[in-house]
Formats: sequence, C-alpha cells, structure tokens
Amino acid sequence: MRSQLAHFSDEALVALVARGDEFALAELYDRIGRTAYGLALRVLRDDRLAEDAVQEAFLGLWRTAAGFSAERGKASTWILTLVHRRAVDLVRREERRRADSFDESTSHEQAGGPSAEDAAWLQFERARVQDALKQLPDAQREAIELAYYGGFSQSELAERLGQPLGTIKSRMFAGLARLRELLDDGATEGSWNPEFTS
Repeated sequence: MRSQLAHFSDEALVALVARGDEFALAELYDRIGRTAYGLALRVLRDDRLAEDAVQEAFLGLWRTAAGFSAERGKASTWILTLVHRRAVDLVRREERRRADSFDESTSHEQAGGPSAEDAAWLQFERARVQDALKQLPDAQREAIELAYYGGFSQSELAERLGQPLGTIKSRMFAGLARLRELLDDGATEGSWNPEFTS
C-alpha cells in the first residue's frame, strides 16, 4: 500500500489522512519527518524534546488534517508550522518549569543570583512580549518566532517555508513594527522601553 502512495502529492496525502488513512500519515512522516525534526531541534536544542515536538505535531496532523486547505499554502509548510508551534509550546513549558524551580531555589538562598524582584520583573516582561506576539497575524508571528527562537536567517525561512525572500522580509518588517507599537503602548504606563532590531 505504501508504494502506491509514493507518487501522491503531499496535499493529496493530507486529504487521505483526513479520511483516516494511516499509510498516508506514515508516508508524510517519511517525507517530512527529518526536516521537521531538524526544525524542532533548532528551536529546542534538545534531542528528546525535539522528538516529542515532532510526534505531537504529527498527532495534531492526524486530528486536524480535515482543516487543511491547499489553497492557503503547501502541505509541507503547514506541517512544519505545526511542528514549530509544538516546539515553541515546549520551549515555553520548559521555561515555566525552570522558572518555577528557580523560584523555589531562590526562596531558600539569600545570596547570589538575581533578586526575587529582578526575577519577577524578567518574568513579567517576557509575558508582555509573548502577549504582544499573540496579537500578530499568524504569518508574521511565525516568521518572528522562527527567526528569534529558532535562529533561522531570513533566507533559511524563505527556503523552509516555501516563500519568496521578499515575502519573508516584509512579514518580519511588518511584524516587528507592530510588535514595537504593542510594546510601546503597554510601556506608556511605565518606564520600560524595549529595543528591538530587525
């Protein structure tokens, strides 16, 4: 059965997955799994977590394949977006876990490291940036997160997302400009003034 799927497009395979075809899901994994793992590893920098992100993304693909529309983009781009989202979710989860363990350890140690006030301020500012990112259009947010969390250059993003370099640049520019506005608006009540470079 798998050999019969080899000539199918990625988009056709996603349509088969939407009908519950496990062979089509396996074929997609064979085609995209290595690239997906590389993307997750660049975001997470941890083998085990990268594997988890890919596995969760393909489980998500299994559940949501019916929502994919080929008119809105390539199937491989959509799948890599699922992987990236899972990877970023895992980064956030790990950051929260480390922050919680850090808070516990600092409550027992009076000397060394940042003060409780500094740690709380850092956590507050990180939350402000995350909230602002959530307000961006998906395409802009994903380009910025891939660049800043994943360490991808604009050329690498264009190649991986299957978009022209000019499109990636405009998404980054517009997204960063909007991010500045959102953070500046939030900072008018206080004294924090973020410095972002594109």
